[in-house]
Amino acid sequence: MKAFVAKRLVCIFTQTILQALMRSVFYDRNQLPEVLQELEQKGHILDYNYEKHRFELTDENAASGASLRLPITMFYEKQVFVPEKSLVYVMVLVQSGSASIGVFEDEKCLEHKVFGSYMVRKKQGKSQIKHLKTKGKSRAGSRVRLASTIEFFENINTRLQGHFDQYQFDRIALSCSKILIPYLFNSKIPTPFDKRDERIYKIPKHLHQPNYEVMLGMQRYLNKAELVFDEERNPELNTMD
Repeated sequence: MKAFVAKRLVCIFTQTILQALMRSVFYDRNQLPEVLQELEQKGHILDYNYEKHRFELTDENAASGASLRLPITMFYEKQVFVPEKSLVYVMVLVQSGSASIGVFEDEKCLEHKVFGSYMVRKKQGKSQIKHLKTKGKSRAGSRVRLASTIEFFENINTRLQGHFDQYQFDRIALSCSKILIPYLFNSKIPTPFDKRDERIYKIPKHLHQPNYEVMLGMQRYLNKAELVFDEERNPELNTMD
């Protein structure tokens, strides 16, 4: 057990160091043509990744480790941008005890809903799901929280079903912790999309407890392009401000 904990701590420490070496530069949508042109002039080859909606940057030798995330509102099909095409997407943010769902057309929020649930054990600050996974069966009070958890995901999926009946979504922007994924997709009220749906875009950003303001902040983040690179490995990109 001690060896496992030590190995885990080493992994966390290594990830922290690597993240500290990475730099992010954000761009508005209208800046992208100039950004792409400058990257090509610097000798970078752009390889589009649909799942992550970003360009992986490579040079003539190997992958550079850098990437350019595109605004979620931009279509990129058959190696070209389609600026005149409107994009409709649903944003689903889920954490223990709270969730937000929003429907967006381009940069406009059409609908939104915030959900809350009694899922967190007050003294430990741990969700009932995590408690059950580590401690096994619980007492009567804890079962109330578990029942609330089940209802929480049923309410989320009921809302999603209504949205999927009304809209044709191009992308599904999803942020949900791994421990909650089974509860989302195995709810008695089924999720209106499969967990392997190719439209799913896993939001590449840490999420605080989701509410309306957090959701709008996430929307602003997704509307930006983001160049991520290692300053030591890609010094030529330091001029990309």
